[in-house]
Amino acid sequence: MGLRGKLVAHLEVKCDGELFHDHFNIKPHHIPNISDKINHFRVHEGELGSVGTIIEWRFKYEGEERMAKQVIDHIDKEKKRISFKFVGGDFVDLYKEFKTTLDVEENWISWTFEYEKENEDVPEPITLLGIAIDVMKDIDSHHHNK
Repeated sequence: MGLRGKLVAHLEVKCDGELFHDHFNIKPHHIPNISDKINHFRVHEGELGSVGTIIEWRFKYEGEERMAKQVIDHIDKEKKRISFKFVGGDFVDLYKEFKTTLDVEENWISWTFEYEKENEDVPEPITLLGIAIDVMKDIDSHHHNK
């Protein structure tokens, strides 16, 4: 079994995809108020909507609060794509590299997780992908039911 992996999830949503791009680009601080999957969000360095900004997420993972610190690696406003790299937190000891990319196209949201595990015993990040999908569903329900 390889140490490198890629997981992709596509989710159809009712709201316009632009809304999701905005939430992760310039309004991620609203997400803890929308989804109970995210407990806390904070900007460590830089400013929202800018490449190089370092952000922190706190969330429940398998019953325990975990933290992921990410740097915004790439923003393409035209293609509605945002990429993040893990740079700190509870998962950097498990993965040598971990990059997540959010792609938005009309009413389709895609999360791509690309990673390299430290060793064969590290699990695939399926639970993390499930959390990302649940957050998308919560955002969609929040805005669609208004």
